[in-house]
Amino acid sequence: MGARMGNEGTSLTEAVKHTAGISLTRAVKDAAGRGALVLEEVLDAEPGMARRILGWLIEPTCAAGVRLAAVAVLACVFLHVTPTPVRDAERASPGLAHKRVALVIGNSAYRYSPRLENPRNDAADMSVVLRKLGFRVVEGFDLGKTAFDAKVREFTQALEGAQVGLFFYAGHGIQVSGHNYLVPIDAKLSTAAALEMEMVRLELVHKTMEREARTSLLFFDACRDNPLARGLARSMGSQSPDVGRGLAAIESGAGTLISFSTQPGNVALDGKGRNSPFSGALVRQLASSSEDLNAILIAVRNDVMRQTERRQVPWEHSALTRRFYFSASGDQPVAAAPAAQLRLDEAADAWSAINDTSNLAVVDAFAARFSETIFADLARARAQQLRGGMAQPAPPQGEASALAP
Repeated sequence: MGARMGNEGTSLTEAVKHTAGISLTRAVKDAAGRGALVLEEVLDAEPGMARRILGWLIEPTCAAGVRLAAVAVLACVFLHVTPTPVRDAERASPGLAHKRVALVIGNSAYRYSPRLENPRNDAADMSVVLRKLGFRVVEGFDLGKTAFDAKVREFTQALEGAQVGLFFYAGHGIQVSGHNYLVPIDAKLSTAAALEMEMVRLELVHKTMEREARTSLLFFDACRDNPLARGLARSMGSQSPDVGRGLAAIESGAGTLISFSTQPGNVALDGKGRNSPFSGALVRQLASSSEDLNAILIAVRNDVMRQTERRQVPWEHSALTRRFYFSASGDQPVAAAPAAQLRLDEAADAWSAINDTSNLAVVDAFAARFSETIFADLARARAQQLRGGMAQPAPPQGEASALAP
């Protein structure tokens, strides 16, 4: 290339074609509008080639034609190293498409026990945040046994070759003789046989994740008071006196972290607002923190203990072998600029104040004000839900004004 560039008779168009195999028109169109960032990005991506081209540009004896050709080459280098446009979920974590896979399930509409108000919302909000963090999300809401099994199979297939597998479940769960089961919405649990026929055994999902993924992360907001468990205990009679409260502790292999909404054997609160105390705190932390997962879970625990006056203490079992960061490749942090972090913190606080509202105007105002943050995605999802037919009462006094720019 150097010999050709030294030839002053080489046309700009020919230099571009030789360098990148594209027309000058395309090079100019593609490079237009990128301004001063072009030079900085090229220097980072291809420092050797870029600096040689810059040398030609500043050489006093360099002919005008060669200078123009060098500019074209520099633009082509930039075009060559600039990634193809990607979806928002992938842009948040470059290079992680299909390497992070999540199964997110929220069961609220139980047919044979009282409805749970939060799990569907918890799962919906978690899906929004995980997609923004670069996860491919397999999601399901209000699943019966057949549909639940189908989602697990879909997740298992998607996990092939994944570096990170994540499972979030909100809904009913029970433990029997130390084994944990997740409860589909059509479970009756009226006979002993129902335990295996109507339930989803947590251990099967857990072991599949550990087999397929390098890092496995499991989050369970499934320790709510469950009348179905009491019915199962009665139906089993003397066959099993060990139908327990909440979920049992789980042991995991290396590279796995399992997080529960409360300590083993205890019952978690369902919550009075849109989200449960645990899921709401987890969503806010994932959306705003650049800390590693262990630090995030400490913040979640403190938040839940404060909300519940220490009646509920989130608990986890960790066998992770390295620090894990949601905001980066998994083991490297990406710290936000101080101003951006302050903005995220402000958005997190504001979202905590208004996420329970049913007033569409307030949610739209929030999304507009914090449009550059992940919380705007949560607000847009909430607005879509409200437009689907939910009531929109007037906001409490001062609620809308709190979001005024």
